[in-house]
Amino acid sequence: MELTFATYNIHKAIGLDRRRDPERIIAVLREVDADIIALQEADRRFGERESVIPRALLDDTHWRALPVARRRRSLGWHGNALLVRRDIDVTAAEPLDLPTLEPRGAVIAELEVEGRPMRIVGTHLDLSGLRRRDQVRALIRTCAKRTRLPTVLMGDFNQWGRMTGAMREFGMRWQQLAPGPSYPARRPIARLDRIVTTPNWAYIEGGVHHSNLSAVASDHLPVWAKLALD
Repeated sequence: MELTFATYNIHKAIGLDRRRDPERIIAVLREVDADIIALQEADRRFGERESVIPRALLDDTHWRALPVARRRRSLGWHGNALLVRRDIDVTAAEPLDLPTLEPRGAVIAELEVEGRPMRIVGTHLDLSGLRRRDQVRALIRTCAKRTRLPTVLMGDFNQWGRMTGAMREFGMRWQQLAPGPSYPARRPIARLDRIVTTPNWAYIEGGVHHSNLSAVASDHLPVWAKLALD
């Protein structure tokens, strides 16, 4: 079984032209055309934390947003949202709190595809780096405490080195995928957006989606990977 996963920091739908344009974000997602998507910065940071993507826009796509929000007008938790193809069964979905000095969190869901269960996690780690290692540890502990499932963890890790800092916490039991530089969008040099999986996923191909549209839609580019479940 093969699935395409993607992670995208949408910068509250504000592009490099300083316009908030959720329809442009949806257009980029259509270009990527992944089965399962983790979004970061999908909600406004203050006030009612309302989603920057109107739910009506998603109604015209083949994705649905998972119920991970704690606020009525939010799409996610601390800006983290999960979108899945509509024919994918969802058995559980919830927000996670992380050790933090900044407003940070994660979202987790258990899915069933073609009768096979799996877990996905979306996150946006600490910008300062002071709690990033603790946050990765918390995510690993959360997965370890639950039923053992093939897991894909993805998001904006805010970590420059592939095997340095907080990324060392994954050790040899996880495989880290950083298909290429995704930040800043116009001239990407940093591999901040990553996909980390348990060993039962086989990497087929992946990359950074760099199109004329994605180069201006956000300050990050989407990262994707096609994976096969053993």
